[in-house]
Amino acid sequence: MLGIRLEPELEEKLESLARETGRSKSYYAREAIRQFLEDREDYLKGIAALERREPTITLEEMERRLGLSR
Repeated sequence: MLGIRLEPELEEKLESLARETGRSKSYYAREAIRQFLEDREDYLKGIAALERREPTITLEEMERRLGLSR
């Protein structure tokens, strides 16, 4: 169980989104936390790889290798 306090403006936006979509505020709070944690984990893995001086490639090179270049 988790209780959080939101600024009134943020609470209003969340309430409006929940009402418009038929989803609960808790659903959107869970999704936001889940996405933040996934992004943070990816960031920390990237920093660790850089600190280990692992080889890197550019986004353009990755897209080319995957056949996604335009």
